[in-house]
Amino acid sequence: MNEHDDETEHDSKHRAETDGGTDRDVVEIPKTVELPRLLDFYELQNQETTEIVEFYDNLRDGQLTTTQCEECGELHFPPRIVCPECRSEDLEYVDLPHEGELFAFSTVRAGAPMGMEDEVPFVTGIVDLGDVQLSARIDDAEYDDLAIGDPVELKIVEIDGPVDHERVFYRFEPQE
Repeated sequence: MNEHDDETEHDSKHRAETDGGTDRDVVEIPKTVELPRLLDFYELQNQETTEIVEFYDNLRDGQLTTTQCEECGELHFPPRIVCPECRSEDLEYVDLPHEGELFAFSTVRAGAPMGMEDEVPFVTGIVDLGDVQLSARIDDAEYDDLAIGDPVELKIVEIDGPVDHERVFYRFEPQE
């Protein structure tokens, strides 16, 4: 008698015989996976969960901002709560331009963050805003239609997800 003969019919459906004649468990992968809160690409944006809530409030109001140190004058992106140059906590939010130039770019064809797998391919790039360069998704563009130095402009998107407050994030798109 085989050691697996006493398995239930349900269990036997989850086993397969290999070329060598041995049985192995079969792991079934679900067709859909609910996005775990921990792996959500976009962070929570309320006072209880982030110390840069002002950045998100400004973005929600249509303004891209970052922090500048009042002690040494350094401008930082992403926004900080402590200056990495002089360690001062005296930071203020300053406006950033809504227009910039494409400094570098690439297409994401695979390996997109969880929850974005259905959106590939998409373009991501480095946008030069003068005083800062930041990484961003480049919407409404194909890789072959872009060139380094192309003008781009801010696009603010709302994030629909598993939280009880509104969330937004920034992207850029080619200027018309």
